[in-house]
Amino acid sequence: MLSRFKLKEHGTDVKTEFLAGFTTFLTMMYIVPVNGFILADAGLPMEAVVTATALITIIATLFSGIWGNTPIAMSVGMGLNAYFAYGLVLGMKIPWQTALGIVFLSGIIFAILSFTKFRVWIMTSIPMDLRRAISAGIGAFIAFIGFKQMGMIVADKATFVALGKFSDPSVMLGAFGLMVTLVLYAYRVKGAFILAVIITSVAGWNFGIGSLPDGVLSMPASIAPIALELDIVSALSLSLLPVIITFLITDMFDTLGTLTAVGARADLFQKNSSEDKALEKTLEADAIATVGGSLLGVSTTTSFIESASGVEAGGRTGLTAVFTALFFVLTLFMLPLFKAIPGPAIYPVLVAVGVLMFTELGRMNFKEMDTATASGAFFAILLMPLTFSITNGLAAGFIVYTVIKLAKGEFKDLNLGVIAITLISLLVFIVHG
Repeated sequence: MLSRFKLKEHGTDVKTEFLAGFTTFLTMMYIVPVNGFILADAGLPMEAVVTATALITIIATLFSGIWGNTPIAMSVGMGLNAYFAYGLVLGMKIPWQTALGIVFLSGIIFAILSFTKFRVWIMTSIPMDLRRAISAGIGAFIAFIGFKQMGMIVADKATFVALGKFSDPSVMLGAFGLMVTLVLYAYRVKGAFILAVIITSVAGWNFGIGSLPDGVLSMPASIAPIALELDIVSALSLSLLPVIITFLITDMFDTLGTLTAVGARADLFQKNSSEDKALEKTLEADAIATVGGSLLGVSTTTSFIESASGVEAGGRTGLTAVFTALFFVLTLFMLPLFKAIPGPAIYPVLVAVGVLMFTELGRMNFKEMDTATASGAFFAILLMPLTFSITNGLAAGFIVYTVIKLAKGEFKDLNLGVIAITLISLLVFIVHG
């Protein structure tokens, strides 16, 4: 069994892969309780979501390690889970069953495309700076949600939004949790996010916010209330096509960005061609995991940038991912602890992840950026939080980019990929109209 991982060829051993897998587990363990809270806000039972999140993390990461032989861990993606809950279910009033159908369809399309040359085409057809702007916009979107859920930003009739009441103990706890999260991450503490959640929870319990857990371990909750409850027929609507495409594009860009960043550290995915079997298999695993996740009852599954922590610890093969998956089995039995976490201890993680995604702006070349790209990036980033929709921001960004390119006669920059996405983007505003 170990021979398939080719440890010696990658300059590693079982002990190193074990420690790397544990490191990755610590840095991304937060996703289980955080996703439970986010999807619970959309009406899904938290207990079932926690179990389903742990299960898809185990299955997807194990499959990624064995199929792709790369140290890439997978779980429910931050950003799209927030869009699923707050943008689709609460914002557009789409039933969560239909939203799961949207996730399923986007995963099926991604899976089909992953077995074709499409991945190379999409990497070269969409301007890199627009891809980075989409990531930054999603970061602003989920940070806005985090601030809103903590009560640090509230609705206001005169100014639309305003600063919340920091005299409120819950708001104060959220602000404290945010500072703890950012400081721990700034010091590169392993497991910074989950450690910040623990510290903030303890502080909350001491001040009467939330209650102590009634136990430490329990048997996993049933996923029956959400498993196979997706409504694919309702998702097959022309009005929802832009949303399906948004999930597809965002998942694809998120995955390619993660694999590029992690691969640079582990000397993986560097060929950027159809000959790169590691990239091909990892994309296939990611797409199949999204389909599987929707069947279990959770939003889009994707490759996690936290995999980089395992790579930094020496992980180089799929054995790292296998060990990570095995460690996640523990989270199946930790429901009492997860349920006792106060909300203000969870939502600072959304803001912190938003900050990390927003740093993609630092990789954009503003000095040499043309007007079309700069304007498209601006609209994409700004409209995602302002309209509470990743779809609206992405659509506006591509429309503005294409219109300016057409007006300037720069037709060589308008390939089939950009034109197709722009036409679908127009549908977003036609449907809204």
